[in-house]
Amino acid sequence: MAVYIEIDQMNFEKIKTLGQLRGQGYKSKTIKEELRDNLILKLKSGISPFEGIHGYEESVIPELERAILARHNVLFLGLRGQAKTRLARQMIELLDEYIPVIEGAELFEDPFKPITRFGIDRVEEQGDRTPIRWIHRSERYTEKLATPDVTVADLIGDSDPIKAANLRLSYADERVIHFGLIPRAHRGIFVINELPDLQARIQVALFNILQEGDIQIRGFKLRLPLDLQFVFTANPEDYTNRGSIVTPLKDRIESQILTHYPRSIEIGKKITQQEAQLKPAQRETVRVAPLLEDLIEQVAVEARASEFVDQKSGVSARLTIAAFEQLVSAAERRAILNNENQTSARISDLFAIMPAITGKVELVYEGEQEGPALVARSLVKKAIRSLYPHLFPDPEKLKKKAGEQPYQAILNWFGEGNTLDISNEAAAGEYASQLALVPGLEDLINRYQPAIAEEHGLLLKEFVLHALSEYSLLSKQQLETQTTFKDLLSSMFRFDEEE
Repeated sequence: MAVYIEIDQMNFEKIKTLGQLRGQGYKSKTIKEELRDNLILKLKSGISPFEGIHGYEESVIPELERAILARHNVLFLGLRGQAKTRLARQMIELLDEYIPVIEGAELFEDPFKPITRFGIDRVEEQGDRTPIRWIHRSERYTEKLATPDVTVADLIGDSDPIKAANLRLSYADERVIHFGLIPRAHRGIFVINELPDLQARIQVALFNILQEGDIQIRGFKLRLPLDLQFVFTANPEDYTNRGSIVTPLKDRIESQILTHYPRSIEIGKKITQQEAQLKPAQRETVRVAPLLEDLIEQVAVEARASEFVDQKSGVSARLTIAAFEQLVSAAERRAILNNENQTSARISDLFAIMPAITGKVELVYEGEQEGPALVARSLVKKAIRSLYPHLFPDPEKLKKKAGEQPYQAILNWFGEGNTLDISNEAAAGEYASQLALVPGLEDLINRYQPAIAEEHGLLLKEFVLHALSEYSLLSKQQLETQTTFKDLLSSMFRFDEEE
């Protein structure tokens, strides 16, 4: 393929005909060569072609770059919420900003290589006077969600009786063809999401496009040599629940790239903070401590390991994004009710994210028996228990040690019959006063987390109480409007008396 001559913005606006284009020394190239050449330029310049996609820097992105350099069609295989479609959409940035096409053509036809009867006839008749127009790279991306009702006519095309009648043409004339989505994506990127959902006979219709690079439409002898970059996405769950990718089609997709969930909480936090749709006013009103961000990510980690959650379905990154938005909204609502200009998110706000969890996880039979709400609440509790030993002494280990323990003053106060009620809607002053009632909390935090204590001391106090209840050192009763902490033994005796 000849070397491509870059045409700047001013020049291409002046170029209106094939002759003018030829005079500029412009040479067309295939979509795959275009992607490859622009990727090489970005890599040499040290520019990442896939900005804003975190956690794939050393795994998925290098594999995709190698596939583009090899001029391969690509299949992204992974569970839901793993940025498969986002990767495909960002490939647009590797296309040339503008390319020329034949004016009036139904497809984006290369003036140097027309493929339809209309394009071929126009170039033969008008030669260098053939009018051209310029299309932006954003117009060269087509995306289709595979559903069971998709037909060959939708993707490839079929004869159009209305067009035949209007043009007074016989059905033997190729000009009566109504092109489907794939031909209309000529010289562009065509994405099929959830490929296994396509019926097997529809997948078979893609064989020739991938192998020979052309299509056939029933009843016509023509073969359209399409120029396409195919990107497919699939969820492994689909192979058993709804369908599968037929083996010959999978064999024709040169590169299969496995995606994955964030491999660390830090990466998960980057994704959540980037994707959360918050108003500027919300960010100004609500302060969210890093601990709460970690806890939200840990909820997803716990869900991905829970025996109640269907692991084949996966736990989307959309869970943490929605949960973070719910957390901020819970704190914002409290600030509005208390007429406060600023507030901080609390541990109790984590239990307001239940709707974000129940709608994002698929439960197995045992989980359905437990109930979505109980499973969601359990995931939050497990997240608290999992992160607590990273900040404070592990209560589980301390149970086996004799002598004075760091939690003794706190437990003694509750053991004397004291209870603590923390209202979900308490104003900042009331919240601080409630937590100040428990002796030993401040000393514990100053001893083990002095750096965090100044800014987020109240949050840590509440965190300690919730964690001690998860380690069965305190009793916790959660109502719609408040959380009550009590001594564990006295709560058990009181329960027996009521029984």
